[in-house]
Amino acid sequence: MEPDARAFDAKAFLRTLTEEPGVYRMIAADESVLYVGKAKNLKRRVSSYFQRTQLSPRIALMVAQVARVDITATRSEAEALILENNLIKSLGPKYNILFRDDKSYPYIALSGGAFPRIFYHRGGFARGVRYFGPYPNSWAVRESLHLMQKLFRLRTCEDTTFNNRSRPCLQYQIQRCTGPCVGIISQEGYAADVALASLFLNGRHGDVIDDLSRKMQEASDRLAFEQAVVYRDQIRNLQAVLHKQYVETTRDEDVDVLAAIERNGLVCVNLAMVRGGRHLGDRPMFPSNAQGCAPLDALIAFVEQHYLDQPPPGKLLINLELEPVRAALDEVLEGKFSLHHARFEHERAWMGMAENNAHLAILAREQVSARGGQRLEALRDALGLAEAPGRIECFDISHTMGEATVASCVVWDGDGMKKSEYRRYNISGIPPGDDYAAMRQALTRRYEKVAAGEGVRPDLILIDGGKGQMGVAQEVLDELGLDITMFGVAKGEARKPGLETLVFPDGRPEVHLNPDAPALHLIQEVRDEAHRFAITGHRARRGKARTGSKLEDIPGVGPTRRRKLLATFGGLDGVKAATVEDLCRVDGISRVLAEQIYNALR
Repeated sequence: MEPDARAFDAKAFLRTLTEEPGVYRMIAADESVLYVGKAKNLKRRVSSYFQRTQLSPRIALMVAQVARVDITATRSEAEALILENNLIKSLGPKYNILFRDDKSYPYIALSGGAFPRIFYHRGGFARGVRYFGPYPNSWAVRESLHLMQKLFRLRTCEDTTFNNRSRPCLQYQIQRCTGPCVGIISQEGYAADVALASLFLNGRHGDVIDDLSRKMQEASDRLAFEQAVVYRDQIRNLQAVLHKQYVETTRDEDVDVLAAIERNGLVCVNLAMVRGGRHLGDRPMFPSNAQGCAPLDALIAFVEQHYLDQPPPGKLLINLELEPVRAALDEVLEGKFSLHHARFEHERAWMGMAENNAHLAILAREQVSARGGQRLEALRDALGLAEAPGRIECFDISHTMGEATVASCVVWDGDGMKKSEYRRYNISGIPPGDDYAAMRQALTRRYEKVAAGEGVRPDLILIDGGKGQMGVAQEVLDELGLDITMFGVAKGEARKPGLETLVFPDGRPEVHLNPDAPALHLIQEVRDEAHRFAITGHRARRGKARTGSKLEDIPGVGPTRRRKLLATFGGLDGVKAATVEDLCRVDGISRVLAEQIYNALR
């Protein structure tokens, strides 16, 4: 498709462009942002869209809609890269290929201090903590942590537990910890184990085996045969693990294996992580806004976004053209990197697995979409809708006798539950146990934004409740001036699945679906997820309120003293079990205050 010259005077605009680095935004006639891109040379990059005749159909369609191009010049390519990333996240352009990951990558972490703790970590990094990873999934982290405990016997307990132990725990009894909490191992001995664990996590397995072999020989030479046996068993365990985990390689190397595959219009980029020669698993990812894009375009978009936040390994293997990906990586990575096709036998094995897993992920996505499409059509027929809904939002309320009321909103579309778009609402200012008022507050907070032109409008609203909740929901939509199809799900007798009743706000007769009806299965899946999400939030809120209020209600116990008490005794249960004398030993707690705390918690 040729660009429409009447829509945008490209020649006149291109004459005004600078050759500095920066970011450009393609704007449509309705002021929507079509595309955000970065450039080393703005004039050269933007001109390529309007002067090339061999544009891909996808790009040609975008260019035909351009009514304006906005430019932001920057001082460097690095600034352009950061600005582009921020604008893509905030504007969500229609033609940018996006890889949205709902969760950050997990890591293994080693805390600081005299006796560092090894633990699972996901989220931001803290000062003084060493992080190893990232890992492709939580399973890989937990498997590695189990291995760390078996080989090096490092502690995994929280500091509050560690600081208050008087005897070794079960982990010591089953030989998964060396008991530093009660002084069974010295600080120097524990530090040696931490050093070996760090070498192992950094992929230096040979150095670990060499060090253990040296210690075994030294112990044998001084006739400390029991200690020598311990080192021997560690070496055997380590060799067995490495033999199990290696994929035809004896190299201690860190590699990311990237395979981009397209099938039936679906594009998948599969990331397989190899650390220290061990294959840690795969993570298949599907980009958004990728209709009609080629696998190479998706792979380039992935490396630009992924390695902006994640540290690259020493080597990257890809299954497509090298030079376009290398050019993209040059803009993202400041340091050196090694980019290759699979060359050796073990690399070809890794790539073969990555490509196969990408194919399997696409097949699974197609099956889910087909099943979801069938269930949507069944729901359309059951409700008498003109067309199948594309987005369903479901609400539920959870509380305990009116305490800590929480409302949930979960989202389902044709590809399944959209967890990144779930919302919880802490309900306040209503009579305890008033589910109608809670539902009104949650729906008002959710849909007043839609009425104001913000947020995504659903095609269908599902309310977990009967006629009363439906009446409240309809009142809220009427007050906001919204016309959205809606129905309620009333629980059956004894809350038995399959006996649910569908209730409508417009007075239509109630509907009972067959227990094996695909439409009912979809309703149950969404309803059950809303219930799970609501009750999880309610329990967290209730637990927080109960833990805090017990101490907060005691005069003289402010935030600082409360933190000291909880840290010293390992939580509220520990504070409750403490005597007056125990409480007096906490810094800042006088005997008078200790007695007040003791009496208040009885």
